[in-house]
Amino acid sequence: MTRSTTRSPQDSPRAVQDPAPPLSHGLKQRHLSMIALGGVIGAGLFVGSGVGIATAGPAIVLLFAATGALVMLIMRMLGEMSAARPSTGSFSVHSEAELGTWAGTTSGWMYWLMLCAGVAAEATAAGAIMHSWVPFLPAYGWVAVFMVFFCASNLTAVKNFGEFEFWFSTIKVTVIVAFLVLGVLGILGVFGNSPGAGNLTDHGGFFPTGAAGLAAGLLTTISGFAGLETVTIAAAESDEPRRNVVRAVRTAVWRIAVFYIGSMAVVVTLVPWNDPKVATAGPYVTVLDRLGIPAAGTIMQVVVLVALLSAMNANIYGSSRMAYSLVTRGQGPRFLSKVTNGVPAAAVVASCLFGFAAVIAGIIWPTTVFAWLLNIAGCSVLVVWSIVCLTQLKMRRRLERETPELLLVRMWGFPYLTWVALAAILGVFAVMATSSDGRHQLVGTAVVVATLIVADRLKQRRDRRGLSTPQP
Repeated sequence: MTRSTTRSPQDSPRAVQDPAPPLSHGLKQRHLSMIALGGVIGAGLFVGSGVGIATAGPAIVLLFAATGALVMLIMRMLGEMSAARPSTGSFSVHSEAELGTWAGTTSGWMYWLMLCAGVAAEATAAGAIMHSWVPFLPAYGWVAVFMVFFCASNLTAVKNFGEFEFWFSTIKVTVIVAFLVLGVLGILGVFGNSPGAGNLTDHGGFFPTGAAGLAAGLLTTISGFAGLETVTIAAAESDEPRRNVVRAVRTAVWRIAVFYIGSMAVVVTLVPWNDPKVATAGPYVTVLDRLGIPAAGTIMQVVVLVALLSAMNANIYGSSRMAYSLVTRGQGPRFLSKVTNGVPAAAVVASCLFGFAAVIAGIIWPTTVFAWLLNIAGCSVLVVWSIVCLTQLKMRRRLERETPELLLVRMWGFPYLTWVALAAILGVFAVMATSSDGRHQLVGTAVVVATLIVADRLKQRRDRRGLSTPQP
């Protein structure tokens, strides 16, 4: 099977080009800006962070700062590579070109699995919210409605994805900014007595759950950042890929600092970390209730629904583009490369079907198949980040030798900070190995990675055999 790229020779400098239908360039700068801005604000921040707070206490702020620093380094590496060679397959294309097909296959399909599992989890949560409001339709019925709607919108044109994400992100950004303003006013005592530093030092101190709590909270904070890489995929379908990805990456630092670290600092300052409502109702609802904001629960439930739908939309988009890039490079079933009106229609449908199948698995086998899938997905981002680090180390040196003019974004402190990031990821793997749940995730992920690598080796062997066979 011949290999091809999704866009042009810039996708993979070592790939053999064959005629593949091009994807459209329907995304504008305003779409990319809001995708990048809203990409760090997901349901994990509004709800999942409550679990992290309940696990690590006020020290969650330090965990988000440490994880945020790692994510900033990863995004800088992705920005350097994507600005030099914009590609629909992003890091998967770059890793295949620099490290070999095993790296492109592994990082690409692991990322696809992570996004599809995310679609299932988000659709399930969104269906539950809608069922609580409109109970005549069961939760799985609402899941089907959302799946059909976003599948249809992603099939029509990429600009539809961009428009939905633009408005979804606008809502999320507006809410988080309003929350931060209200939170700072609350800390200053505008809504009553200022809490001071009491909630940070009382109730067991700043590190109330010790090293074990920090280790468990670390995994929660990392999962909150998964999917941010989609902006480097989307940039390839924008009107000016290089300029747009440069802008997105350069604003990643303050986005992470303001939205994640800032909001967590507000939460643990205003309310006790061990308040049961933090983990059940969510940290944002708990803070707004403390400040006396009326209908706080309803407001945040609407926002969480928007965040879930936004994540569904983005994950369907990202997974379909990654699948399309993989199959056009010969790393998957060829029928998924079908393009209709500039959209990889077959890949969109396949990603949605896999996501919906995972939802059904969650209903039938919630503690076995679905739990296993979510565990693998949770660890996939660490595998992807590891390969990104190795790819950037090699690609940067090659770009400096061959085309230094393409280095529009440069990784800070190269190569030292790249090695620091890789060491940090390996450290997270080591932390995971200290708990039974973490070990289960590691074993399951290792099995999937090994399967992908073996499958790639077998395919390469078949291809070599086919090339060596005399043609009639």
